[in-house]
Amino acid sequence: MPKTKALAASASKESPVRKRAKPAVRSASAVNRRLRQIEDKRSAILGAALGLFSRFGLHGTSIDQVAARADVSKSNLLYYFANKEELYVNVLRDLLALWLEPLRGFSAEQDPAEAIGDYIRRKLVISRDRPDASRLFCLEMIQGAPLLRDELDRELRTLVEKKSEVIRAWVEAGKLAPVDPHHLIFALWAVTQHYADFGVQVQALSGHTLEDEGFFERAVENVQRIVLQGIVPR
Repeated sequence: MPKTKALAASASKESPVRKRAKPAVRSASAVNRRLRQIEDKRSAILGAALGLFSRFGLHGTSIDQVAARADVSKSNLLYYFANKEELYVNVLRDLLALWLEPLRGFSAEQDPAEAIGDYIRRKLVISRDRPDASRLFCLEMIQGAPLLRDELDRELRTLVEKKSEVIRAWVEAGKLAPVDPHHLIFALWAVTQHYADFGVQVQALSGHTLEDEGFFERAVENVQRIVLQGIVPR
């Protein structure tokens, strides 16, 4: 046997070929845990940004302030959001989704008095629990919605037109008095969001806020009565 073959045979007996180590596969639980951590961090940043933007606006708030309030580093914040404007738009998009959720439930099969009454309650809950969200959205609208115009023209317009058809169906079925759907929706927004946008005024005049359970229930009851008595056929 040639010397080279003998050496190769000897080497193969004495030292088995090492197999290439396979890369470690992350378990599903580890992946889910990582995704939860990312979402929690993102939510903390958005929450901190909302609190600052609603008080000081876009130009009065800095990335450093948001990072400090969210208890993250500036570089970590910029990993999730490229700049302050992107962060601001994401906050507004989350707010828009929050505000529109109660409206999405309208359907022609519902009793309009029950549907609208429930809508009023849900909107007042949002005004009570997320007043800073309402104030920021109001501020953006007052400024002409420069960073949210596309969202308004697409998602908001589409949803309002779709739910306007539901309101028209209620009117045609004789379940609602003749009312223009757009003006009804505008009125519902105004009367419910007033308690958040002008919360200081409400407290100054009534001595209460929506956090007072009794005052909250009275607000729901009175707003429901005022609206429904005007649009439900007698």
